[in-house]
Amino acid sequence: MTTADPRCIPLCASSALQDSGRAVAFDVLYAGQPCRAFAIRYAGQVHAYLNRCAHVPMEMDYQEGQFFDDSGQWLLCATHGAVYAPDTGRCIEGPCCGASLVKIELIETAGQVHWHTAPPLQPAFP
Repeated sequence: MTTADPRCIPLCASSALQDSGRAVAFDVLYAGQPCRAFAIRYAGQVHAYLNRCAHVPMEMDYQEGQFFDDSGQWLLCATHGAVYAPDTGRCIEGPCCGASLVKIELIETAGQVHWHTAPPLQPAFP
């Protein structure tokens, strides 16, 4: 995937994502339904997921953009207490152990982060 690909949507400046810091939220359509998504940086790499717990499809952040635990090592669902690996989205503890968040493909180049559409994931606004 390259940024010239029409399925590649600009998201944010690379500097907006700090290791284990606040997420950048964005809106998507997932299977035709409006949904929030979020992008994070963990161990120097960018990752993005739908903001929906794998246990019950509710938003996970306890405050806007706050997904990491105090150690900065895990993503948490504020409602259900599920604990996710930030690099894979896999639940390692909680009611949905073994399930995964829906991952969104990102590319980072020239100081910018872009997300990639794919069925059933589309931009919320054309």
